[in-house]
Amino acid sequence: MTTATPEKSPPPPVDPFGLSLCPAKTAGRPRAAEAEARTQELVAVAARLFLETGYSKVSLETIARQARVAVRTIYVKFGGKAGLFTAVINAGCAHFFDAMHDMETSMRPLRDILLDFGLRFAQLITSPSVLAMHRMVIAESMSNPELASAFFDSGPKQTREALQRFFGRPDIRSQLREDMPPEALAVHLLNCIMGDQLKRYLFVVPLAAPVTDVLPQVERGIDLFLGGARRQPG
Repeated sequence: MTTATPEKSPPPPVDPFGLSLCPAKTAGRPRAAEAEARTQELVAVAARLFLETGYSKVSLETIARQARVAVRTIYVKFGGKAGLFTAVINAGCAHFFDAMHDMETSMRPLRDILLDFGLRFAQLITSPSVLAMHRMVIAESMSNPELASAFFDSGPKQTREALQRFFGRPDIRSQLREDMPPEALAVHLLNCIMGDQLKRYLFVVPLAAPVTDVLPQVERGIDLFLGGARRQPG
């Protein structure tokens, strides 16, 4: 089996929830840009505290104090702790989903598109902060079901829906088996790319996987997926 490299170079490793803090706020009524910067700082502070302390153990008062905002501001902007956590997940995954927009319009070969997606996906979910967030959600999901819902809706659900739209494209659909709907193709692809490997990353507590480790794994997963999902000629 031959392997091809994607047209784009592999994306550099990232640590999505290692969000940088914004400059300290100034006195007086904030301008729009300053207000946005303060919101970003609040989300960054919340991300750090959620990872350091845990969702249930950190209070909104602590977050507000360290972000130098009023607790009421958190309720007004996010509706409470669950909404703030959703904003943290959205901020951490924004670069990933922004890069996926190309999937809806790209006319490159199917394998190249999937390989680009696979590299970004693998590096996202194996980054230290995402693994830490994932472990925290698993540990607290029974006592805080809103935490699990926020995490799933903002991350895994969006990824599956983006893949379903991609596999629903007529030109892509024509290349794949008729008996596999877009929903099944999305799940099959994610399992082929990472699948059981995710357990190793979650429970062994490794450092972020280097590109040299992720690339062969993703290539094998993409070829396995296409071997089972691609429509056979004739």
